[in-house]
Amino acid sequence: MSINKKVLIIDDEEDILRLLKTVLIKEGIEQVITAATAEDGFIQFQNTHPDLVLLDIMLPDGEGYDVCKQIRNLSRIPILFLSAKAEESDKIVGFAIGGDDYITKPFSPKEVAYRVKAHLRRVDYMLQTEPEKETKIKAGPFELNEEKAQLSKNGQVIDLKPKELGLIKVFLQNKNKVISKEQLYDTVWGEEFFGMDNTVMVHIRRLREKIEEQPSHPQYLMTVKGLGYKLAIEDL
Repeated sequence: MSINKKVLIIDDEEDILRLLKTVLIKEGIEQVITAATAEDGFIQFQNTHPDLVLLDIMLPDGEGYDVCKQIRNLSRIPILFLSAKAEESDKIVGFAIGGDDYITKPFSPKEVAYRVKAHLRRVDYMLQTEPEKETKIKAGPFELNEEKAQLSKNGQVIDLKPKELGLIKVFLQNKNKVISKEQLYDTVWGEEFFGMDNTVMVHIRRLREKIEEQPSHPQYLMTVKGLGYKLAIEDL
């Protein structure tokens, strides 16, 4: 029986990607997308909007935990960790940052497929029984579609990188409120600040270049000297 769903697998082991893709398709999943790095995995997430993600923890360019945080900033889809780490502490971390399941390697591909289908059924049931939740954040000319990880200004889509999306989400959720660099770094990067002024400033500058008509004289993303930044939106 065909299941009209999309599953994204992020794992750097080619044999696992090929095996899981084959088994999932045999079990009726219509679309299976694969990625071998953290960076490509998040790009594929943004481009394909999967219904579920199978996510390896150890990736060549980073950790699956970080990818999970990025996805959780934008979506509530099920995330199932794949890992050779079987310690209880590793599983606790996986669940604590937003994972829905934790599958240790080596695993039965058939079991993975059945877990995937179980999580997809649960999501379908929740969608049928819960009132529809707003997945768009609007303020002034801006609208952030969280499910699509997409920002638009006056109806025109703006191409943003993951950290830029994280920043604009914080600002949209807190329009006209001053947010410190420390708060931004803690929320978007998920780490303690430790004086990372330059990192925040660089990303703010890049964000301004994309959302402002004149980045050097911003209309929306304002600097509040000595305090931080705010998204200035006039309430009509």
